[in-house]
Amino acid sequence: MSQTVFISGASGYIAQHITAKLLAKGYKVIGSVRSAKKGDELKSLFKNENLSYVVVPDIQADGAFDEALKQHPEISVFLHTASPFVFQVEDVEKELLLPAVTGTKVALTSVLNHGPQIKRVVVTSSYAAMFANEDIPDVVSDETTWTELTWEQAKQNGLVGYLASKAFAEKAAWDFVEKEKPNFKLSTVNPTYVFGPQLFDEYATGPVSTSVELIKAVLKLQPTDEVPSVQGPFIDVRDVADAHLVAFESDAAIGQRILLQDGRFSNSKVVEIIKANFPEFKDKIPAPKTTHEEEIKSHCKLDSSKSDKILGIKFISIEQSIKDTVAQFIKVKAV
Repeated sequence: MSQTVFISGASGYIAQHITAKLLAKGYKVIGSVRSAKKGDELKSLFKNENLSYVVVPDIQADGAFDEALKQHPEISVFLHTASPFVFQVEDVEKELLLPAVTGTKVALTSVLNHGPQIKRVVVTSSYAAMFANEDIPDVVSDETTWTELTWEQAKQNGLVGYLASKAFAEKAAWDFVEKEKPNFKLSTVNPTYVFGPQLFDEYATGPVSTSVELIKAVLKLQPTDEVPSVQGPFIDVRDVADAHLVAFESDAAIGQRILLQDGRFSNSKVVEIIKANFPEFKDKIPAPKTTHEEEIKSHCKLDSSKSDKILGIKFISIEQSIKDTVAQFIKVKAV
């Protein structure tokens, strides 16, 4: 297979796993990174001649991807994974909303103008763009629902801003396709909380993705601490990577929003898994005050049956995902 896939934000947590899956299937991969240092680091870790990189310092800049696409007319698939995922921000509009929306529009405009041969585009969105109302048990969120936050509401704080940024960016992508009628077909991948190990141990030693930081926070609890009540739908990063390949390889995925979830996790469940599999944490981590069932009962239902049928993937369990995540943290002495 000699197809060439472009992936923006190639040094990211999910993007690295996607790149590994692509290379394993024989694709050639061109990744965008913010600096040559990051690109060289990736190449030295992957050690694969089918991986190369281009430097795109600012994905919001007009024509950010133009040169990359002009120089590589062999690219036939464009995966846009680059987007901000932070909650601690001073200016929600400037640091979250505008980068997410503008970055998406810039990427698609570059493909429209300089990648006429590109037939498939996949945008990494989020369940954050889909949920109707997390706190109403009778509500069902699925591939048809949208987060109904306004731009003004989004500016409240970083968390609300992040949730809204994913919806605004994804809507911008679908609106772009409807308006411009490009040569390419669009799909989006909408993962929930993403757990699982970093592809390379080196990336587990420092700050990790916001979702995985939740696991690290539990591991750092002391016996006298209280276990924070945290819950949400989850998926393993390796399944997210597989879904991105299906999203451009399968005709069934054309024009679809692919919701990725395999049930709900809670900190109660995370503590239970850690205590059962890692004796060194059995007496260190305090016991939760609530059960898993109590933590998740008051939240909405998710229906991803349409996406599950398109994907045909047997998902990695929450137990395996947490075990692999914790084992890596222990291995690199991150906890």
